[in-house]
Amino acid sequence: MTIELRHFRCFLAIAETLSITRAAERLHLTQPAVSRTLHRLEQELGIRLVDRSTHHLALTPDGRAFRDRARIAVTAFDRALATAHHTDWPLRLGHAWSAAGTDTTALLRRWREEHPGTPLELLRIDDRTAGLARGDVDAALLRGEVRAPGLVTEQLTTEPRVAGVPADDPLAGRASLSLAELTDRTIALNTVSGITTLDLWPAGARPASSITTGNADDWIAAITGRRAVGVTTSATAEMHPHPAMAYVPLTDAPPVPVVLAWRDEPGHPRIPDLIALARDVIGRATGGEPRRAR
Repeated sequence: MTIELRHFRCFLAIAETLSITRAAERLHLTQPAVSRTLHRLEQELGIRLVDRSTHHLALTPDGRAFRDRARIAVTAFDRALATAHHTDWPLRLGHAWSAAGTDTTALLRRWREEHPGTPLELLRIDDRTAGLARGDVDAALLRGEVRAPGLVTEQLTTEPRVAGVPADDPLAGRASLSLAELTDRTIALNTVSGITTLDLWPAGARPASSITTGNADDWIAAITGRRAVGVTTSATAEMHPHPAMAYVPLTDAPPVPVVLAWRDEPGHPRIPDLIALARDVIGRATGGEPRRAR
């Protein structure tokens, strides 16, 4: 058997719905046809992708790993078709929040001046790798440690951490704050694309209460609505000023690395140009070599 794109699409439908029935409905196929396609794909790969031993279908570890690779392959195929009749091949740069901070405008304008034949599309995707790991973008500006396998990162700079508090909160008028001064407050945590966790506080001195959000907008809303306070970086203060929010420097929280990430495989031919421009515009904080995420 030759593996075809339809086998990938079928498996992805199963992986996303975790149901043969719903996958068949999505693909407009019969359930037996979906089951046969999955079985043939597993035979050809020589691995089991789906665990059918319980009442609830689940992906095996091999299935989860193959899902990520299949997404990249299908996305690349679809993008190739979409650009087949156009001379421009956009370079997609993802970010989860705040892009490159105040350097964002300079980065986009310099790119347009120096590479007018290749549009640079900045896309916010609420995901820890801003869509890079699943193939939605060609490169991404990310913050914090990046652990997704198959990615290469290069640190560009660091950003200091700040506390986000309601503008009418007593803490808003302070020149600076310590982490200990937030422990009796409810902390808003962006668990989808954010980098702050309760592990930022020392063990035994962590806040007892927290709420979770899924993106930067909801994080800001939780704070301005006086439900919580939060911790972020200076880029959020620069890119998301809000009349009901105050950002106060934190004196004892470590700075956050800002990295450019790309996949460790052949990709968009302009990625080396993007790396060079990001180094120039944003500025490298270290002299180290690009590193591969583990």
